[in-house]
Amino acid sequence: MALHYDGEVKITKVAQMSPMMNNGYLITCPETNECILIDTPGEPEKLLNAITDENIKAILITHNHGDHLAGFGEITGKVDAPVGISPADAHALPRPPEIDLTDGTVIKFGNQELTVLNTPGHTDGASCFLVGKHLFSGDTLFPGGPGKSRSPEAFVQLLNSITSKLLTLSDDTAVYPGHGDDTTIGEARRRHADFSSRSHPADMSGDVDWLNS
Repeated sequence: MALHYDGEVKITKVAQMSPMMNNGYLITCPETNECILIDTPGEPEKLLNAITDENIKAILITHNHGDHLAGFGEITGKVDAPVGISPADAHALPRPPEIDLTDGTVIKFGNQELTVLNTPGHTDGASCFLVGKHLFSGDTLFPGGPGKSRSPEAFVQLLNSITSKLLTLSDDTAVYPGHGDDTTIGEARRRHADFSSRSHPADMSGDVDWLNS
């Protein structure tokens, strides 16, 4: 478990959840202790055990792939808070969500605000969440490149989401993905520029590394 605290928001990252090495997150307003929980991976007890006296105001799902929902039942059974997901991904939830995470939706918790950025490509309803200079990118953006895309059309959509919604943020924005290590928008911008400087096949999709593809 890693703790990030910039004086305005406290971020608890619970890493290596399930065999897929998912990350779950708690984002807490330190003045009020109101908190947002992000994603419900397998081995949910790791995330549940990280909760102390936080007042969880919402459970937000970045996208509807099974590894991010494997602990949904257990977490929602023990945490009494409304669930949010993009309408395009909501069909995969075990029950209807209480919050539709449409693009630009703002969720307040304590003295903080979380803004929803819809970033389709990895899934139709994939979303990222921005709190100050902290971006929770789900499987849209990783240190090495974009998330996995299921078709060339989805890959183009994913790249468009990244360039239009994420790379417009400031270089010092921290990026916390759904798996693995953190990065920054500045580093992602540098690697994307390297990728964009080369030609690529029209049918590119799947796992793409910015520097080696």
